[in-house]
Amino acid sequence: MEAGILESIITLFQMICVIIVFAYLFTRSRYFLEVFEHRATLSTKIILILVFGVLSVYGSISGISLYGAVLNVHDLGPIIAGMTCGPYVGLGAGLIGGAFRFTQGGQYMYAASLATILAGVLSGLIYIANKKEFISTTNAVIYTILIEILLSIMQIVMVTPASQVVKIVTFVALPMITINAVAVFIFSKIIHNLLDERRIKLEKEKLESEMARKNAELQIAAEIQRNFLPETIPKTQGFEIAAKSIPAKEVGGDFFDVMPLEVIPMSNTRTGLMIADVSGKGVPAALFMALSRIVVRVTAMWFKKPSEVISFANPIIANNSKTGMFVTLFYGVIDNDTRTLTYVNAGHNPPIVLRKKSGEIEELNLTGVAVGAMDDSEYTQEELQLFPGDVIVLYTDGITEAINDREEMYDVPQLIETIRKNGDSSSQEIVDEIIRSVFAFTGSQPQFDDITLMVVTVS
Repeated sequence: MEAGILESIITLFQMICVIIVFAYLFTRSRYFLEVFEHRATLSTKIILILVFGVLSVYGSISGISLYGAVLNVHDLGPIIAGMTCGPYVGLGAGLIGGAFRFTQGGQYMYAASLATILAGVLSGLIYIANKKEFISTTNAVIYTILIEILLSIMQIVMVTPASQVVKIVTFVALPMITINAVAVFIFSKIIHNLLDERRIKLEKEKLESEMARKNAELQIAAEIQRNFLPETIPKTQGFEIAAKSIPAKEVGGDFFDVMPLEVIPMSNTRTGLMIADVSGKGVPAALFMALSRIVVRVTAMWFKKPSEVISFANPIIANNSKTGMFVTLFYGVIDNDTRTLTYVNAGHNPPIVLRKKSGEIEELNLTGVAVGAMDDSEYTQEELQLFPGDVIVLYTDGITEAINDREEMYDVPQLIETIRKNGDSSSQEIVDEIIRSVFAFTGSQPQFDDITLMVVTVS
């Protein structure tokens, strides 16, 4: 007898394997996906009823007679149909499976047929109770066991003689409950793997779409920022000016400007120079850069003295800095008539002046704190006398703080050395050579900060 029981269980597991393989293939079909996306049409539901009904029929055909009862998995199709597709599909599959089981006859044909129909209906009610979503694997197994226990009790009460109850429970009911629970466990795992695959795919597509959108926005922001920088440097009598800005990312916080200061220019003897570095990186820094540049540029048209320009612009910028950002800024005015540079250095890297005649180096130190840091800051100005051949180099810390593979900084002494070596060159040549020198120093190390540079040579 024990060998017969073992053989029966092995046969049932073979049945389950066939059903699971079919179920796996079917869950990859468009019909099953329509169910999960809650857009199943009537024709789709009919197809699902037929498919799960056929599974129930298969479960009956491959059943094994034991002690007058039939050990089978004909409830499996309706149970899965109800749990995954709802009560209508569960009921339809149960009717097909129940009708076929009835044709097989036997003392259990009425009870078994009714049990198959109830299996589909009860599973469908679980689907509705779970808001039309497939339940977790653990709950699916628990519900299957409870449903099978209920149906087994019903059949035992309706048909089984008292003398056969223990054998039917031990050798038929318990194995059927176990086998159906195992089958639902495997089927549930297949479904949840499918759901996980779809969720990951959707998240990946969403992430890719979001990245594409952000990249597009960054490209637009970068183009807007490039438009803020002068396309051409205005000519200024007595001076040659060149400048370049290289952001570390798509957008950056460095900027420079060269501004003719006459509203109706009769001559180009006075020109405003500005170089700045906004605290922070990325789009917020770029937006703050745009604000700072516009405010200083407009203010420069109203006031003649650099100290007045920055003193007026500072509270405007500070009161519009909602995130605590600030900008280190150098603003100066070169005048060909007086051959002077009058400037304010608001917390910025001290520009370097190479004196042609003596070869000495001068640094233009601070005259105030960073713009936007405090709305009541005071700024003073200094005046520098210029002579033919003098070179003025304005820069941001992306140059002096550039790091090589040994974590050494380019630093100010190397910048001064590069300026000395190229002091007789044109402004553009000096700019190009400094940039080349910085990137030669950093080698394979990526650029981590914006680089902005302006060179003025005195004619």
